Amino acid sequence: MSDYAVINPATGETLATYPTATDAEVDAAIAAADGAFRTWGRSSAPAERAALLRRVAQLHREHRDELAAIIVREMGKPLAAAQGEVDFAADITEYYADNVDKITGDTPIDILGEGTAVIRRAPLGVLLGIMPWNFPYYQVARFAAPNLAVGNTILLKHAPQCPESAAAIAQMYADAGFPAGAYADVRLTNDQAAVVIADRRVQGVSVTGSERAGAAVAEIAGRNLKKVALELGGSDPFILLSTDDLDAAVQSAVDARLDNNGQSCNAAKRFIVASDLYDAFVERFAAAMAVAKVGDPFADDTVLGPLSSLAAAERLAEQVDRAVAQGATIVTGGVRDGAYYPGTVLTGVTSEMDAYREEFFGPVGVVYRAGSEDEAIEIANGTPFGLGSYVFTTDADQAARVADRLDAGMVYVNVVLADSPELPFGGVKRSGTGREMGLLAADEFVNKKLIRVAG
Repeated sequence: MSDYAVINPATGETLATYPTATDAEVDAAIAAADGAFRTWGRSSAPAERAALLRRVAQLHREHRDELAAIIVREMGKPLAAAQGEVDFAADITEYYADNVDKITGDTPIDILGEGTAVIRRAPLGVLLGIMPWNFPYYQVARFAAPNLAVGNTILLKHAPQCPESAAAIAQMYADAGFPAGAYADVRLTNDQAAVVIADRRVQGVSVTGSERAGAAVAEIAGRNLKKVALELGGSDPFILLSTDDLDAAVQSAVDARLDNNGQSCNAAKRFIVASDLYDAFVERFAAAMAVAKVGDPFADDTVLGPLSSLAAAERLAEQVDRAVAQGATIVTGGVRDGAYYPGTVLTGVTSEMDAYREEFFGPVGVVYRAGSEDEAIEIANGTPFGLGSYVFTTDADQAARVADRLDAGMVYVNVVLADSPELPFGGVKRSGTGREMGLLAADEFVNKKLIRVAG
């Protein structure tokens, strides 16, 4: 039986199943991708690749409603959020089309002797992308678009619960005019993915997913001397040190926690609040989380649809129950209903508890009291993760100090949900390696070739 299936998390109904690729189909996909790289990837002009990407972005917009409905069924994202994701994927793809000259152009070097030297960026070849279910279009766009812009070719293994969005993406690349083999959706088993990574024709792999998946892929890639980029989640702190509008700060906290049904790697998950604001914050934050409407993801007023699957909701409930058993307090929420889980607030979590170091991948916020700036930073840095972070303060000097001291790949000051195509995305520690989005993403899988010419 195939693991690739659309199971509507709102109803539990299996809507469709799809077969995994045969070994022969996998080898054919690698051969086609390698062939496309050796012809189109190496010889096409940047402007030609940009025009194709611009058409992909246009197709996202033309099929916005259809694409959005697919992922509502696949992973339960509220419809408005699904439509927003399609828009963002289009924007990301278009960004790389618009900036293709910057990401492919030579970088001159001031040399000590006579002559010239430049760094010339050249594509590496076939890349494997292993993508997650939480942002089926956005995650693919931020991997595929910059790499196709530089001339790499893509094999894409999407999450098993996203076969229809994966197929829709591949169809858009084909319809845009990319040559056969430049972008392929391949429904791989884990064993087949290992074979692809090891294949001499494949030059690198990018993974967005769990720590366990990232570690497994990195081990195979390392054994085969392949470049790897990893984005593995986070437990991002939201640090509130001062504010002249507590209600606005609370709303930002709610927005940052509940985005994408709380299933976002860089969502704020731990809320670290100055002592003088703590009691009022907890009261208002809990009240706002409690009224976030849980319901049909196709309904206009739904804030929280189901989690991506019944298993995901069960895992989240087990984490919350274990935190309570270890001494934490539920201020609101905490009662699962099938795959649905309400906005939930925990307090009283200490460093001795599992919850202090775990990532809650769902609409659960843990609130901590901080007696000082130093204590807030200590709590913020006290997890194995280091993806994003949020700092709210009215003191610009304090914001700069705290930003410098946070062990995170990204710091947002007095703003949430501000991801944008030009801003690099990635983390440190167990949150992964490498960067996606922005100009840095296009440098992950290229040969930065030195060309030195005598005077």
